[in-house]
Amino acid sequence: MLQDGSTQLLCLTASSGVPLFTRGASKQLPFSVIGSLNGVHMFGGGQGVVLSCCETENGGKVVWRVFQDSVMLIAVSGGGQIGASSSKEEEVRLQRLLENVWNCMVLVLGQDELVNVRNVERLKRDLRSCFSLIDQLLDEKQEGILGNLTHCADSLVPPNPTVLQEAVDGFTQAADSEFGCLIVHGRIATATEKWWRLAPQEIVLLSALIRSLSASASASCDYPVFLPQGSPNVAHRLLRFQLLPGADVCVLCGPTPTLHRAETGLVGRFWSPLVETLRDCLAVGERCLPGSVSLRPDVLALLLINRETRRSVSCVWTSTYHPPGDSPSLSKARCWELLKLVYIFSMSRYFTQEETLCVSPEEKAERGNTEDFLLGFSHQPQQCYLVTEECKSYGLQTPQHQLFLLLSPSVPTFALGSNDSGHLLTRWFTGHKDFMFCLL
Repeated sequence: MLQDGSTQLLCLTASSGVPLFTRGASKQLPFSVIGSLNGVHMFGGGQGVVLSCCETENGGKVVWRVFQDSVMLIAVSGGGQIGASSSKEEEVRLQRLLENVWNCMVLVLGQDELVNVRNVERLKRDLRSCFSLIDQLLDEKQEGILGNLTHCADSLVPPNPTVLQEAVDGFTQAADSEFGCLIVHGRIATATEKWWRLAPQEIVLLSALIRSLSASASASCDYPVFLPQGSPNVAHRLLRFQLLPGADVCVLCGPTPTLHRAETGLVGRFWSPLVETLRDCLAVGERCLPGSVSLRPDVLALLLINRETRRSVSCVWTSTYHPPGDSPSLSKARCWELLKLVYIFSMSRYFTQEETLCVSPEEKAERGNTEDFLLGFSHQPQQCYLVTEECKSYGLQTPQHQLFLLLSPSVPTFALGSNDSGHLLTRWFTGHKDFMFCLL
C-alpha cells in the first residue's frame, strides 16, 4: 500500500468514518483503501471483535485505535523499515504513535472539541493547527529526541544547574505561576518542581510544542494549551520567550501576566545577567552532558532513563576511537536509529514499562496478551544484550534506572554484564558523580 519505510496516519470520525485528515507518507492511500480500513474495523466491532493490528503480506503493518468513542486513528506502515525491526517492535512503535497523536490533538484543541463534535467541517479546519506537531511525531529521522518513544522528558545536563534553577524558579514565580522550564536545543535543562509533576506525556508533548514554536523564529508567543490528563477541557496559557537562539524559557500560567509585561519587565531582569551561563549551556549541544562527564571510548551511544522521575538523557558519542578489525564507523543518524531499535527491542521483550498513559481496559488486556515472551521467565530480567554485525547493544534495568548502550563490535560480549548492576550503571562513565547528581 505504501513505499517501504514510510508511515501514514489516518484520522476519521469513529461513528461515521468521515476522514478528518491524513499525514505522513508523500504517496497517500486511495480513498477506497481508507474506506476499507475503516470498514473492516467497524465490521469487527459489530461482531464483538476489537481489531487492533494486522500485518500485510509484504511486511506492512496496520494499527487501529478508537479514542473516547469519537475519533479513530489508523497508522499504516509500509514495512521495510531501516534496521529490519520485527513485527512486534513495529507494532509497539505504531501504538505509541497513536497515543501521542491523540494527546497532541487534546493538547491543542481540548478534549471536549474532539469528543462532542458539533460540526465536522469546522473540526477539520481546527485540526490543521495540530499538523506541525503531528508531523514532528511522524518524523522518524529526528535525531536526539526520544521522548515520543520513551514518554520520558528529553533532558540536558547544564554545566551550572544551581544558577539556572534559581533563575527559572524566580522567573516563574514573578510570572504568577508554579510551572516553568528552560529548554535548550529542544531538551529540558531545568524546570520547576511543579513542571516535573506534570504527567510524563504532557511534558514530552509540551517540549515538542515548544520546539515547534521555536522553529517559527518568533521571539515570544502566548499559546493556549490543554493538559491531556491534568486539564483536558480548560486551557492554560503557555508563554514562551527566546533568550538566545536555541534557548527558550516557558511558563504555564493563567490570565496574568500579559505577554508584553512578561517580555519587557521580567525576561531582562532575570536572564540578562545569565547570558554567559546560557551560552555555556548551549555549548553542551546535542551531547547533553557537560564537559566534566566523558564516556568510555567504545561507547557509541547511550540512553539513560530515571524510572522514578521519567527523565532521560541520550547522546551519540562522536569518538575517533576505532579498533583494528572493526567494521566502518556508523553515521550519527544510524546510531540514533539503532538506539531507538534497541530500546524498543528491550522494552517489548524483556523489561517492564511504566503505565504512563490512561488506557482502556481493552488496551490493557491487549498489552497483556503480547507479553507471552516474558511469561517464559521465572524472574524479571534485569540485563539483556544483542549482538549484530554493526554493533553490540546492552540494556540494564534497576529499580530506579534503565540504561541502554550502543557499543563497538570489538567489546567482548562477556564484558557487557556484571553481577553488581549498580556498579555497572556507573562504570561506563567518568565524572559520573556530578552527572548522576545533576540529572538523577
